Amino acid sequence: MSQPIIKIEHLYKDYPSKNGPMNALSDINLEINSGEIFGIIGLSGAGKSTLVRCINFLEKPTGGTVIFDGQDLGKMSNKELCKARQSMGMIFQQFNLLMQRTALQNICFPMEIAGINKEQAKKRALELLELVDMSDKADSYPAQLSGGQKQRVAIARALATNPKVLLCDEATSALDPKTTRAILSLLKDISSRLNITVVIITHEMSVIEEICQRVAIIDNHVIAETGKVSDIFSSPKHPATKRLVYSDEQKSNIDFAQASCYRLTFDGTSSFEPIISNMVMECKTPVNILAADTRNIDGEAFGRMVIQIPDSPNGINRSRVLAYLAEKNIHVEEVDSCLTQPL
Repeated sequence: MSQPIIKIEHLYKDYPSKNGPMNALSDINLEINSGEIFGIIGLSGAGKSTLVRCINFLEKPTGGTVIFDGQDLGKMSNKELCKARQSMGMIFQQFNLLMQRTALQNICFPMEIAGINKEQAKKRALELLELVDMSDKADSYPAQLSGGQKQRVAIARALATNPKVLLCDEATSALDPKTTRAILSLLKDISSRLNITVVIITHEMSVIEEICQRVAIIDNHVIAETGKVSDIFSSPKHPATKRLVYSDEQKSNIDFAQASCYRLTFDGTSSFEPIISNMVMECKTPVNILAADTRNIDGEAFGRMVIQIPDSPNGINRSRVLAYLAEKNIHVEEVDSCLTQPL
């Protein structure tokens, strides 16, 4: 079992204001294991970006402890802290590249600060450009690069000092969906190949779904819920988690005016088995899908669906469909047709 590389205990962060201390984080407790991809998600203002900056002590916590790789960051000298930060690469939403430097020179920059020989730094930078598929852009300036290319250079720069952890603060928020998927795929590949822990800060559940193994939901400056991504999607418990998981459904009103409405819960059935299509063909009964929020996580289906079953006078259609779903171990719950409610 992986050991925690980051352990946060009873962390608080307050900012001074004219009306007294303003709380940004309250009693945060988290463990992030070595080699995993861990997500921290919350709405704007929840405290997630403050939290990631407390992890590497760019923001010093008001109280509590941050243990990184077995060492208490709060007890380090400035010199020791700078050394520890070299093991924590950081990727930002707006890339933060130096505009007067080429891609190669941007990647060399943290190695210059670390005192690495210029030739060694250049060799390492060229290797990293190849890793992020940007070898042909070594001499290009940021203004000549697309958003996705800039982020690839930023990722290479974050890897320059051989970090154990990559902290990604809304790293894909400025990118289009296609580029976002490419960057997330790159981060997943880097984590696997280099055994680097990746911490993803985001407000998008699709990012968590795509790449993360575990996730913490932060709401109103506290951790609302933590767990495996598959568990969070299949059975969210905290209201803040439900708002994030079911955000699309809560924006639409579902009409349950007609009878025979059922909510199906998928909690790990293979995504490659077309259950609904097979059910329609085998039971010879069409169904009306009123709402659906299902996701493919590592080849397994999680989420919910609301269907309407057109019934025959003797109830055969409904009985046949319900029996089929029971055989497939799909949890089925009848929905009150008089209510309008989210999945």
